[in-house]
Amino acid sequence: MSDPAARRLLWYLFAGSKGGENRIKIINLLQDTPLNINRMAEVLNLDYKAVQHHVDVLQKNNLVSRMGEKYGIMYFVSNYLESNMDTFKEIVNKINKSKSI
Repeated sequence: MSDPAARRLLWYLFAGSKGGENRIKIINLLQDTPLNINRMAEVLNLDYKAVQHHVDVLQKNNLVSRMGEKYGIMYFVSNYLESNMDTFKEIVNKINKSKSI
C-alpha cells in the first residue's frame, strides 16, 4: 500500500509543476549513481543553475539527500523516495503514457 501523502507529493513535483520532466531525469540519473550538480548538468545537458534549482526542490521535499561539503557535495536518492520508488515509477509511467496520446 502506497503512502497517500507521498503519492500527492510525487504527482505535484513531477506532473503538476513546471520542471517535472527535468526532476524525473535527475531522479533517474541518481538512481544509478550519486553525482554532484556539475556532473548532473553535464550528463543531462542542462544549465548548472537549473539543475541546482531542481535539486534544491527535491532536497526540500526529502526526495534527495546529500553528503559532503562545498564542491564535494554528492547527491543521492533519499531513503524516503526509495521506500516510495514503486509510486514514483507508476507516476512516471502514467506521465509518459499521457504524452504519447
